[in-house]
Amino acid sequence: MTSNRRTAAAEPATPRSPREHLSSPVTRSVLRIQHRMLTAVREFLSARGFTELLLPIIGPVTDPGARGAKQVDIDFYGHRYKLMTSAILYKQAALTTFDKIFCIAPNVRLEPVETASTDRHLVEFHQIDVEVADASRDEITRLVEELVRTVIRDVTAALPDDFDRLGRDTGAFAGLLTGSFDRRTHTAAVADLRDLGHDQNPDGELDWAGEALLSRKASKPFFVTDYPKGSRGFYDRESPEHPGRLRNFDLIAPEGYGELCSGSEREHDYATIVTRMRETGENPAKYAWYLRMVRDGIPPSAGFGIGLERLTRYLAGLASVREASAFPKVAGTVSP
Repeated sequence: MTSNRRTAAAEPATPRSPREHLSSPVTRSVLRIQHRMLTAVREFLSARGFTELLLPIIGPVTDPGARGAKQVDIDFYGHRYKLMTSAILYKQAALTTFDKIFCIAPNVRLEPVETASTDRHLVEFHQIDVEVADASRDEITRLVEELVRTVIRDVTAALPDDFDRLGRDTGAFAGLLTGSFDRRTHTAAVADLRDLGHDQNPDGELDWAGEALLSRKASKPFFVTDYPKGSRGFYDRESPEHPGRLRNFDLIAPEGYGELCSGSEREHDYATIVTRMRETGENPAKYAWYLRMVRDGIPPSAGFGIGLERLTRYLAGLASVREASAFPKVAGTVSP
């Protein structure tokens, strides 16, 4: 498939200064697109009864499933706290107040230095986080699909001049605006990759190279579902019908842009969560506040997080996710 994305070769050999980056006409168009995206997200979710919450950016624990990235410790009045790598535990807790919540949440992950070459990893980024009480995976993937489709339709209609300035042909989105997103299981994705000569581990996450291969072959976004147990965090619910498989998903963009979103049905049973923590090498004592809430009762739920900068990159047709941030922080590069 041919992509009209600006190539990495067009990027400067060294990072631009903040002034050069912020004053660039390209950056202005990208940030206008991102602003319109956020407006469309808030309008879409608010119209469907969601409440926007401001979740914490520090806490005694954070999401342990950061795929090779290191967590950042801070001294919180003599206690070791973490910067959020994901607000997922707080989203579950927040459902004791509202049944449908969302937030635009900052996250910090000290990514391995080699991720600087993937063009889709930032150390500091934002997620569009959504959680719905009593929702199934099928219900939450339909919500993701409708949200992404609505945002793309709104933004491309509102800002044609900015897309023209970026050289992004909005005709690339025609397929996703009319038909349902494709789906395949993790098992099927592994088989596809092996047919392509890529030795994907059947028991782990899709690696970056494999994900990029599948993404480049796709004509519109698609879901990968049913990841193997052990490949994700303790909060992803195991399928009762298919033990060893999780009721989760990733949303992969076409044209080589890769993963946009991850989500799942959540585990909410106290004994099961403690067992899963131990299976994944986590110490339940670290999660005391969360486990107390689970023991007292939190609703079953499903939710997701969409990478804001990744979705911006896909919409705008950017060579690198660093172009989708006003003040990008890339692994291994000291920056403002």
